Amino acid sequence: MHPENLRILMVVIPWQARLGIILVSCSAVVYLTKLTVIDNVPGTIEYIFNSFGFLFINVLLVTLVINELLSRRARNARLEKLNIVIGLFFTEVGNDLLRRIIPADVDKHNFGDSFLLKGKERPDERVMQRVVAEHHFKLEPEQLDLLEIHDFLQKKRNFLLRLMENPVMLEHQSFTFLLQAAFHLTAELGHRSDPSHVSTSDRIHLAGDIGRVYKALTFEWVHYMGYLNKNYPYLYSLAVRTNPFDPSVQVEVQ
Repeated sequence: MHPENLRILMVVIPWQARLGIILVSCSAVVYLTKLTVIDNVPGTIEYIFNSFGFLFINVLLVTLVINELLSRRARNARLEKLNIVIGLFFTEVGNDLLRRIIPADVDKHNFGDSFLLKGKERPDERVMQRVVAEHHFKLEPEQLDLLEIHDFLQKKRNFLLRLMENPVMLEHQSFTFLLQAAFHLTAELGHRSDPSHVSTSDRIHLAGDIGRVYKALTFEWVHYMGYLNKNYPYLYSLAVRTNPFDPSVQVEVQ
């Protein structure tokens, strides 16, 4: 065959098909060699049937076991990247936004000691999750500094946009919901000419949008604290010293 025709054929035929042809050809050579050199037709036929019988079990093992191991490894790698992105979000946006919202929470005292993370102690995620599930996240509209929140979100708008463009975010529905809620709040505040002077009804409406972000933020923060404590103690130490739910927190190591 002409080299040019061979090269075209190599391009047209997928690599999987080429690999299959090579492997089947190798098997045929082995069986033909056994038939001609060893001259053991019954034994060869018996061996072929035995091989075919085990083939289905082999396919099952490869499909279920090896494929599951590879999928789990890939999933863990994606989750690791996702948690890195979530960490960047709380460093750049999440913690500061919580500090601006928590003072307006009429029931902030209900978070209790479980949210006052203590040094190297492991956070009680079950208790914290139960507190979040039972919390009302009701905000006092007059206690919210809408202008400050507006200015802060506008400064972080490009950062939030880059997060939304990250394909890793598709792996985490609850965090995607948080970003969507934050974008909606940014858009709502951005359409007010002066967020510090709005009607009472409009302030109540905006407080509801902020409350939605607040609830999603708190939910993600609890999970992220558990992840840091388990995997990155040095990052958890900094998170404890910058805890937005602890009004007496100090970043300096005492």
